[in-house]
Amino acid sequence: MSNLIVRAKKEVLLATNFWKKSGASTFINDALVELSKRAGLRGERVVVKIMFDRGALKQIINNHQNVDSVGWQAAGVGLPPPEQMPNIDLAIVNFHRPPLGTFHSKFMIVDRQIATVSSNNIQDNDNLEIMTHIEGPIVDSIWETFLISWHNKIEPALPCRETRAALQKPPTYQEQTFTALFEPDGSFRLPEKPIEAELPEHMPGEPHYDENMSDEIQRMRSVLRPSEPGEPHVNAVARHLNKPTGLSVKATASDRDNNLNFFPFIPLPNVEPVSMAMCSRKPYANINNDSVFVPQNEAFLSLIRNAKRTIFIQTPDLNAKPLLAALISAVKRGVEVTYYVCLGYNDGGELLPGQGGTNEMNANYLYSQLQADEKPLLRVHYYVAADQDHPIHNNFKQRSCHIKLMIVDESVAVQGSGNQDTQSWFHSQEVNVMIDSPVICKAWREGVERNQNTAQYGLASSEDGCWYDPKTGKLAGGSLGTNAGHFSWVKGFMGTLRKAEGQ
Repeated sequence: MSNLIVRAKKEVLLATNFWKKSGASTFINDALVELSKRAGLRGERVVVKIMFDRGALKQIINNHQNVDSVGWQAAGVGLPPPEQMPNIDLAIVNFHRPPLGTFHSKFMIVDRQIATVSSNNIQDNDNLEIMTHIEGPIVDSIWETFLISWHNKIEPALPCRETRAALQKPPTYQEQTFTALFEPDGSFRLPEKPIEAELPEHMPGEPHYDENMSDEIQRMRSVLRPSEPGEPHVNAVARHLNKPTGLSVKATASDRDNNLNFFPFIPLPNVEPVSMAMCSRKPYANINNDSVFVPQNEAFLSLIRNAKRTIFIQTPDLNAKPLLAALISAVKRGVEVTYYVCLGYNDGGELLPGQGGTNEMNANYLYSQLQADEKPLLRVHYYVAADQDHPIHNNFKQRSCHIKLMIVDESVAVQGSGNQDTQSWFHSQEVNVMIDSPVICKAWREGVERNQNTAQYGLASSEDGCWYDPKTGKLAGGSLGTNAGHFSWVKGFMGTLRKAEGQ
């Protein structure tokens, strides 16, 4: 994101759910200061608009609160003062529709030519995330989504309002340095090759910007290189995954025999344009689950109902009731269903009345609805990080996963901010993109598998949907199992309080 921001020429529109002063926000701060410097050297100004959701009492009357410079410099936000970015016209809206209409979207548009759609908020945590860099006509739809979400008067006017992405060539594919990344057969094999260059890591407070994506990839290759001859590659991965949290979690997994170790970039060669569509949902504030017939949910359900062979889902939590019913139906008609969830993710909040329950409870429910000969078609896994050989419960905040992805029949995928839980299905504003492309689906599936060990180590028991340590036969540390107890709602309430306090 920060590299795209500093390369902007006219405008940056950034939307996120949670913004917290952190290393992640420092990436954005540094980029805005650098963007202002570059714009000043050109004798130009850049328009930057940011949306986030930080609950405020005033939102009961007006859901869209303008944030002034005093507000955006407050302790919890920590954006730079105007004098540090004199060539930027910055405006911010804080959007929430109380009580349950959360602005959960996470996307960005740069110069109305490039968009990102992602799972990550602007905060430091232990999550594995996914972000898609998108170019072409769909960028116009994402740009318009930002304007609709903004709601308030737009001042100054957006400089790219007349320059539609649909009328421009996708910029990255015009770069020779990008097309040179691929082998003659179109494959991307650079991460398996040795690299001699020692490049400084791009870090908050110590930025090292790259002028194109190819240079970003080369920098990451250098960062993930073992620090000395003979060091296991997985140790370099552990160091990288520890940086956002400052922890010192040790690797427990071994290097992969095929050398397909962790590498977060998944570039795609230039192919024919592919069909894409927005499948989002608007926020719904009321304390009921009546808002179900929205594009996001219809896309999810339609893909599952029409699946012929395979369904793959990765999500922090999976407990939306319409989804559970659809997955059971899919298995019973012979479709192989594989899903990855995070062990213990937000268990406290999911135990509140009406929130759907924990991942283990719902995996147990799904298996209980299947006959013995049907159970092998349902494969539930708990996330295992690329440097680990076992799931680590989310309570420990060491290795968690926040990816939101669905791939059906290896042909159609939905990626974005929407979880497969009750909140995302019925209440939050979400922004997702549906892509019809076997080439992209194959690359995405291979990419998410490469960057985690979930398939190898995270398989749950088909008896009760829980993960058991193969060495001890016991549940993972912190696991609530399938029964959270008689006072689970109390655990849910306390968990929600801790989440609100940022713990």
